[in-house]
Amino acid sequence: MIELAPSILSADFARLAEEVRAAGEGGGSVIHVDIMDGHFVPNLTIGPPVVKSLRKATELPLDCHLMIENPDEFIPAFAEVGADWISVHYEACRHLNRTLHLIKSHDCRAGVVINPATPVDALTEVLDIVDYVLVMSVNPGFGGQKFIPSTLHKMRRLAEIRRERGLQYRIEVDGGISLNTVAEVVQAGAEILVAGNAVFGSGDPRKNAQALLKAATEAALQRV
Repeated sequence: MIELAPSILSADFARLAEEVRAAGEGGGSVIHVDIMDGHFVPNLTIGPPVVKSLRKATELPLDCHLMIENPDEFIPAFAEVGADWISVHYEACRHLNRTLHLIKSHDCRAGVVINPATPVDALTEVLDIVDYVLVMSVNPGFGGQKFIPSTLHKMRRLAEIRRERGLQYRIEVDGGISLNTVAEVVQAGAEILVAGNAVFGSGDPRKNAQALLKAATEAALQRV
């Protein structure tokens, strides 16, 4: 099943509730929330108070992507204010196994994220723990970046490992997802598509979400 996860990084924060609602009406089924600390990535975004407000504005699952150092210190706070899914970067976790179990202990779905330069094989020992793997198809830190085509092989590899080992994790992709790139990521195996600029950048988020989801669904049918 293909899902669209509109990323609020590109939304108008003065009208956040309204924009998130519109993206949901257009078919977005998960709201992607980019948490950046200015250390792990060169940008600062939001913390638990905004997630708490967002929780009141939507019933859709909140997918909190922690691009931060020391994520263990903040996981309980994000879970408490309403995060449903929490993902952490392989590159930011000293004890990844422990961190993933910490997320699950707060009744959230646990995800692991890899940057463009990190190989899929680095995740071998945690793929049986995670609910989803997020492949970054841009270097994290800013919205509106260009898709890196060399990340496609990671989605194919993750789909292959899942088949071989009989695992259940889902494959998510984030970065440069647009009408021009959505078909190739879906055909490579991505199932949860994070899109910020393509949904909120210009025009009506509702129509933008509908168009992206339609293109993704058509691509998925070709994959079968």
